[in-house]
Amino acid sequence: MAELYIGLMSGTSADGIDAALVDFSQPTPTMVATYYMPYPAALREQILALCVQGEDEIQRMGELDVLLGKTFAQAANTLLQQQSLSSADIKAIGSHGQTVRHAPQRFTLQIGDPNTIAAETGITTIADFRRKDMAYGGQGAPLVPAFHHHLFARQQLPPLIVNIGGIANVTVLSSPIIGFDTGPGNVLMDAWIQLHHQKTHDAQGTWAAQGKIQPALLAQLLSDPYFTLPPPKSTGREYFHLTWLQKYLSALPKKFLPEDVQATLAELTACSILKAIQSYRLEGEIVICGGGAHNAYLMQRMRTLAAPQFSVNSTQKYGIDPDWVEAVAFAWLAKQTLLRQPGNLPSVTGAKKPVVLGGIYHP
Repeated sequence: MAELYIGLMSGTSADGIDAALVDFSQPTPTMVATYYMPYPAALREQILALCVQGEDEIQRMGELDVLLGKTFAQAANTLLQQQSLSSADIKAIGSHGQTVRHAPQRFTLQIGDPNTIAAETGITTIADFRRKDMAYGGQGAPLVPAFHHHLFARQQLPPLIVNIGGIANVTVLSSPIIGFDTGPGNVLMDAWIQLHHQKTHDAQGTWAAQGKIQPALLAQLLSDPYFTLPPPKSTGREYFHLTWLQKYLSALPKKFLPEDVQATLAELTACSILKAIQSYRLEGEIVICGGGAHNAYLMQRMRTLAAPQFSVNSTQKYGIDPDWVEAVAFAWLAKQTLLRQPGNLPSVTGAKKPVVLGGIYHP
């Protein structure tokens, strides 16, 4: 008999909602169906505006919290309608919410009201996954390495999993499991192309491929202290943003072509990931998930820089769609919460102990 959960995920890129319907009746989760709901441009602008300090933040956050709750619920309901299912068929929804602030070791804030999701779907909703880990001394992120361990160990994948979303993070399937944010994934590339071409992302890395990597700029960017911090560590667009980039651009006398900056930002993502991985003296294969797996230029640079120590492939090679790993992870985290099982890994987040994550919101 099917044991169905829905995972809802909106990441640092704030481009839309991934909704995954997952069956946990077997030891290896089965993804039954997916639905992607892009954010309208105006809604995305509201989200990004709330990620930086501004006027009337509490009012704007409260209104956006409810609006996003309704939007998350709409994504879940659409997925159910497409599969001819009712709310009674679903055990629970696991909603990551939309991060608007993440300050490691201080606080974290995800919005998308779970009360609204539960009310609008009629399904028990699990949310607010990060703050329990932080209450026990952790950074509240990354949380997906626990799911990587659950899923990929069964899939017999190589021991290095890299998620390239807005922020990039790595999971080393060692003992104990290691995982941390390596730095920017797509967030700086997305912001730079938005500034110059009013596009939300550099599809396939086409624009970056037209530029030339600038070694002096790359060295400046890699000199940022974040890249040498030891794990556990996590970050977000609160740290890596256009103002951060402009600080390093202005420190150099040369003015760079926009496409050269884009190429260098792709190189920054690849180099920071690989520098973090190479410190563990592993070899073999790096498996990529997240939106960055579709950036052909970035993947080519990863392969070039990683050789011969590593080969680089998408999780698609193993039958796992790279776009949906995180949404499935939050369905799994919801299941862990209902079973009163831990969802964090102290070796990843730095928490004092494994704990049950999230709050339960009944319809």
